[in-house]
Amino acid sequence: MRLLERRGFLAGFATLALFTVLAGDAWRNSISWYGFGALAAILATVSVAVLVRHRSSIRPGSLPWPLVAFLALATVSIAWSFYPGASAIGVLSQVITTLAAVAIALVLTGDEVLRALGWALRIILVLSILFELAVSLVVRAPVLPVWVTAADRVDPPLMLYWSRNLLLEGDRIQGIVGNSGLLGMIALIALIVFGVQLAAGTVRRLSGILWLVLAVAMLALTRSATITVALVAVLLVLGMILVLRRAVSPRARLAVFGGIVVVLAGVAGSALAFRPVLLGVLGKSDDLTGRLDIWDAVIGLATQRPVFGWGWVSFWAPWVEPFDDLVTRNGVIQLHAHNAWLDVWLQLGVVGLLVFGALVATTAIRSWLLATNRVVTRPGDRGSFSSLSLLPPLLLTALLVQSLAESRLLIEGGWVLLVILAVTTKLGMLGRLRRTPANSRAGAARAA
Repeated sequence: MRLLERRGFLAGFATLALFTVLAGDAWRNSISWYGFGALAAILATVSVAVLVRHRSSIRPGSLPWPLVAFLALATVSIAWSFYPGASAIGVLSQVITTLAAVAIALVLTGDEVLRALGWALRIILVLSILFELAVSLVVRAPVLPVWVTAADRVDPPLMLYWSRNLLLEGDRIQGIVGNSGLLGMIALIALIVFGVQLAAGTVRRLSGILWLVLAVAMLALTRSATITVALVAVLLVLGMILVLRRAVSPRARLAVFGGIVVVLAGVAGSALAFRPVLLGVLGKSDDLTGRLDIWDAVIGLATQRPVFGWGWVSFWAPWVEPFDDLVTRNGVIQLHAHNAWLDVWLQLGVVGLLVFGALVATTAIRSWLLATNRVVTRPGDRGSFSSLSLLPPLLLTALLVQSLAESRLLIEGGWVLLVILAVTTKLGMLGRLRRTPANSRAGAARAA
């Protein structure tokens, strides 16, 4: 089908796919899990069709080996899983989301990926504001998702509400995603994407500034402690990259690296020394809002199967042991470890941690190299830095900080963004290694 080759169709597919993985709860809360399942099936089918249609332009070895190894390990874990049926569902979900990410990363250019991500984020932010305004001005009461049963509607836990009708009260809003922490993460990603677009000149200046203001406003309205820490980390990484870009000689670069190590050590030491004060400023209790209890439960379970884990399941399946009564907070069964690394250890053991760590580490190294080294397009040229190459390290920094308090890096939006970064940065490095003008430009574009 020629439709699958049209750039407009591919851009629309990428925008819808990115919106769906970033704001999946918006679909589930409005059209039910069945409607969301139908949409996911359609997107999966289109992803496969796009990959098949463009197979001739996809080079062998485009996928990073740690990504392939992780998916293979998750799949074979069904053999030793304590809950094989739930593992099969989890693996299928992981493969479907990976297919969408790979289709976007391999078929679209870097500019197109950035544009699609920007549009998906804009739609989420605008709909979130409109949704919360409608709840506060029209409904004037908290709103529950459509899938909540009649029994749960009698006295539902706070965590079940889609919107708590808090916009006009000045409290934390949840937007169309139904979670203030998740909405805050989306706002942070939007801040990074809009900033990169503005720096690269791919959007009009006034429009770019207005979208940046909206992203900052959303960060203020969600007030997530985790996202506040992630924002500080992103700014630190941005500062390091910009300083390193100005260092020309090897000696200057070595001095910058030394300064970076000193700064990081100082920040880490200060955070440990003033931990109670920082937790108070961020509005967190000493147990990190119950996370320490969750982590203790997860660690206790993981140590029973430390090498290969209990079997991959992605988000926990609350209908099977041991997740049916592992952790319950405020009347709601918890569906993840609130730490991606603990979740990997629990489900795939130390072996899974090593493979997942390799995926993250190789992506981080490539992102850093692409952002801090000049792009040389012809012999004798001094080269230049790409504003678009700032996106991978900044986006990965935000995802990794979030992974310490949430497990979103392993599912939906977090996983799709990680896969896109892993694939595009590998393609970007391959383009630079070939050292031809065409490939250098293509590599720099895909790295964005």
